Amino acid sequence: MTKTPATLLGIYNEVGSLDVGKWANFLISSGPIFSEKTTIFQNWVQGIKYVVKDEASSEGGLYKLAVNFPTGTATYTLDVKSGNSVTMYGKDTMNAKFSFDGRMIKLSYAPINRTQRQTIPESQQPDGGQRQRRGGSEADQPLPASAIRLSGISNGTEWNGTGVDSAGTSFTWTATMLKEAELKKDTVKKKEIPVIGKVIYPFEPFGWEEGQAPKQENILIKNTTVWTNEKEGVLQNTDVLIKNGKIAAVGKNLSDATAKVIDGTGKHVTPGIIDEHSHIAAASINEGGQSVTSEVRIADNLNPDDINIYRQLSGGVTTSHILHGSANVIGGQTQLIKLRWGANAEDLKFKNWDGQIKFALGENVKRSSFQSGNNRYPDTRMGVEQVLVDAFTRAKDYQKSWKNYEVNKNKKGVVAVAPRRDLELDALVEILEKKRFITCHSYVQSEITSSIEIANRMGYKYNTFTHILEGYKVADKMKEHGANASTFSDWWAYKMEVEDAIPYNAAIMQRVGLNVAINSDDAEMARRLNQEAAKIVKYGGVTEEEALKMVTLNPAIMLHVDDRVGSLKNGKDGDVVVWSDNPLSIYAKSLYTIVDGTIYFDREKDEQMQKWVDVERNRLIKKMNGEKRSGASVTPAQPSYHIMHSCSDHQHSHGLLVIDADEISNN
Repeated sequence: MTKTPATLLGIYNEVGSLDVGKWANFLISSGPIFSEKTTIFQNWVQGIKYVVKDEASSEGGLYKLAVNFPTGTATYTLDVKSGNSVTMYGKDTMNAKFSFDGRMIKLSYAPINRTQRQTIPESQQPDGGQRQRRGGSEADQPLPASAIRLSGISNGTEWNGTGVDSAGTSFTWTATMLKEAELKKDTVKKKEIPVIGKVIYPFEPFGWEEGQAPKQENILIKNTTVWTNEKEGVLQNTDVLIKNGKIAAVGKNLSDATAKVIDGTGKHVTPGIIDEHSHIAAASINEGGQSVTSEVRIADNLNPDDINIYRQLSGGVTTSHILHGSANVIGGQTQLIKLRWGANAEDLKFKNWDGQIKFALGENVKRSSFQSGNNRYPDTRMGVEQVLVDAFTRAKDYQKSWKNYEVNKNKKGVVAVAPRRDLELDALVEILEKKRFITCHSYVQSEITSSIEIANRMGYKYNTFTHILEGYKVADKMKEHGANASTFSDWWAYKMEVEDAIPYNAAIMQRVGLNVAINSDDAEMARRLNQEAAKIVKYGGVTEEEALKMVTLNPAIMLHVDDRVGSLKNGKDGDVVVWSDNPLSIYAKSLYTIVDGTIYFDREKDEQMQKWVDVERNRLIKKMNGEKRSGASVTPAQPSYHIMHSCSDHQHSHGLLVIDADEISNN
């Protein structure tokens, strides 16, 4: 509250401590500042005193008071206590009032005439005899009109001043300290410091304690089955060496004295799984207010504390393409991330990749499932087509205006005015100039065909059609256009647009010659994308190696990062998964998920962390029960709610609300 904020504000040379030359900013209190009964009396600001509370306790103690009446001197004893409380007595305790503001003293009291008390009837006494009937002490009672009033100043241990009695007679008085008041000890029972949980990063179950986050290390996986996704294919009894975050070697009898050794006997090693279509780790998904929102960016909206990052690491996922939803014909700019659990939003980002953008077609865009009706254009598929034409017409005009400006700005005699910057159109111009690439939500063959025709006419290209559940009908057109296909393995019949979907879709598109990936679009399904890929072996008869590529190398090609991830090759990123079994088996578990040479998921450590989560949850439950038994104010336990974004009709705009049991433990 003093030095630290002054340091943060860069003014510790002026304030924040009691040093010579600094501003006279300080407090005066009755005792230690953190004691529960301490009172703050004065607050000094740049040498000026501000009284917070009368400071009798600062002059507290036992005093001998001498009042010099014209008829003689009367002596009394004053016991001054904290809070301007005073006890005054001579032969009897007297009713007195006292105040002290740091310099000026005021004292009023009523002397007691004992003889008069005994002879005057109660009804004729100044207070009607109420003091005796109430049984209160003399000092607690109101002062009568005959009170004597003193005022003066303090000179530390001695006070002096003048006074006046009820008849208006003036006199002097002095008070001398006999004994300083003893500072009362803080008798308040010390409150026990509550036991609190450890701070972990992220502050979620399965977060890392400070200093315990995994670090990049050299790793040698020995004597294992290696799925390279390269021309070498699947290699038996082979080693994989990761150094400085990169694949350093794939071969037999490798050694490195600096490497952590993992025994891969009986296990399988693959590149990390890449999810081409995901919505995890984003705080929100759709900006649905208009049909074109190409200026918004997932990069500005990442949520690094999403527990799904850790859960998907447990399924071997190392890279995810985070997309906007499908509420807009032209949505926002997407973000590729590495699943570095515990990193901040900036460090999640896959650096130096070709940016992409989300487009959408069909029911979600025209909002067919909105029971209250659509409140914006378009309402039909023909409206969706026209939004694309209008948007790229504006973008081409905008592009031309900037080109004209660049040509004319240096010409002599020509006044060139720069066009007004438009972030929405900037992104569309990047598409026209092949600097940003489209991934498009799509289902029905007619709208896929028409969107390709519009793209060809307007001068842009679809990089990837995602979902594409009728892709088998238009695979030849997609190949001619140069598009990739990212689809589901066997989703169908969940809405009108997918009535014609078939589980052979991926295999058919691949045989036509398309680059095909299997994506999740679902936080839970992403944890088993290896099994989703395995379904393509069953539905369509593709080889196991080609099926694995649908969740590794093929999406890397779509995302233009296949030179860095997607296969096990010297120089590529050290994104590797060690599986307990054939990676396409339903029995296969990720034992280690490694990102850039860092083990972010270790199944043995995960078992320990799950035990810790159970212990921590029980600790919090006992703590809540203890608070209730002690009479403390409590409320019922509240679960935390997590929005699970996905690509369904209405959920994509509003999200699916899920009660997350794991997340309750830290509340």
